[in-house]
This record gives sequence, C-alpha cells and structure tokens, in this order.
Amino acid sequence: MPAPPVLDTPELKEKARQIRLDILEMTTRAGSGHPSSSWSATEIAVALFFGGVLRYDPADPWWPERDRFIMSKGHASPLLYAVLAHAGYFDRERLWELREAGSPVQGHPIQGAMPGVEATTGSLGQGLSVGLGHILGGRLNGHDYHVFVLLGDGECQAGQIWEAAMAGAHFKAGRLHAILDYNKYQETGPIAREMALEPLADKWQAFGWRVDEVDGHDVAALVEKLRAARQREDQPTILIAHTVKGKGVSFVEQDFTWHGRAITKPEQVEKAREELHAARG
Repeated sequence: MPAPPVLDTPELKEKARQIRLDILEMTTRAGSGHPSSSWSATEIAVALFFGGVLRYDPADPWWPERDRFIMSKGHASPLLYAVLAHAGYFDRERLWELREAGSPVQGHPIQGAMPGVEATTGSLGQGLSVGLGHILGGRLNGHDYHVFVLLGDGECQAGQIWEAAMAGAHFKAGRLHAILDYNKYQETGPIAREMALEPLADKWQAFGWRVDEVDGHDVAALVEKLRAARQREDQPTILIAHTVKGKGVSFVEQDFTWHGRAITKPEQVEKAREELHAARG
C-alpha cells in the first residue's frame, strides 16, 4: 500500500488555506451549505489526512485495514469532500457538484456515494455510535484499524453521544478517537446559552475517556496530539479542539447567523477570497 502524503507544518497550513478556498467555491456555487462549520474544523481534517495520522489508500477506498474517519457533524460535508479530493479519492472538479440534483456530492455525506465517505451522517448525535460499531466489528474480523470521529459541540447535547461514550469505555475501545470541534456556537446561538456543556472535560473523564485539549487551528499541535492518541489503546480518547466558527473569514467568524448560509453576495465573496488569499504563508 502506498503511504499517504505527510506534509510539514508550512505545507499543512497551505493545504488548509487551499481547502478553505475550495469550501468557499463549493458553497457559493451551490448557493447553500455550511461554510462556517466547515472552516472551524479545517485544520483538524488536514492534520488527520496529511499529517501522518490516518492510514488510507485512495486507490483502494475499502481496504479492510484502513483507518476510518467519520464526519459526525455531517453538515460540514464540504470540508469532508474537499479533503478527500485533495487526498486523491476523486477528481477535484467533482466538488463543484455540491448539492446539485442527482449528484452524489450531497449536502450531508452518504456512505458509499463518494469514495472515502465512511458513514451517512447529518442526523446529529449518531457518529460516535457508528465509530464504536466499526471498532467492535473490527475486533470480530481481526482488524486493528483506528477510528477517528469528528464531533460538533452542538451535537454533544444529544443523549446518544453520551450513550456511545459510556459504551466506548465499557468495551475498552482504545482505538476509538473522538475530536470535538469546540467552536462554541450552534445554529441558534452560543452553546453556553442554548445548552451548556461545561465542565466538558470533566464529563468525558467521568465517562472513562482519556481527555486532551488543543488549539484547533494549530496544525503542528494537532498532528502531535493525534499521533499520540494512536499510541494509547487502554481507553478511548477525545481531543477537545478549541476552534473559531467561520475561521479564516473575518465577517463570518463567531457570527452564528452564518450557520447554514453560503456566501453569495458578490462583494462578500470577493472579500472572503481576498482574506483567504492573503493568508498564504
């Protein structure tokens, strides 16, 4: 199996910038989608796919020993598709089919519709259960892959997340790794106002998980902590990544009203492009 590309820190930062531009282009062409929720998690996905964390083979998407990446916050599908295209799973031109009628590049991921999409998600709160199922299935079949699940903070208000957390610890699913995109906003407002999660780290620890925290836009730190998580198989792990919703575009950052809205006004599209181009290292 050919080894996935491993980029250094400047290359990872540039990859994140390119993917943010692709997310902007995809959602603007579609006239809908969730760019702000995709941008907050961009460095997380880049670290996983291009930082030497995940084992995968784009030429053999269903290789049984591959690591699994599950986008539990399925509304961030533009990020998932962009990362998969840059990783070589399919031609980048397919990205411009986002949300077109009859296109497999749907607004929420559909398992098997596009190479590399491991789970149908978007009904929030289910991805961690799916990830645990992959782990338990792997045990039955004698595979030793790891599963990484990207959670949204809003979906952590769902009871199924905590049922999966309890089960993950009970079954000693040490190859199960959650990453929380903790941008602290959901569609209707701040997490702390809508349904507070704190003390969040204490909750996960109480459920039997190993907990770590990180600046979710520091790709070097993300790579270091995600690689380290692979080495700890005594209990499931969660990495709480503190992020900024809409990261990279100033007028979208921390403005929760952009949740679920594409940037379509020409002057705003141009400003977003200018800011993302200016971020070149």
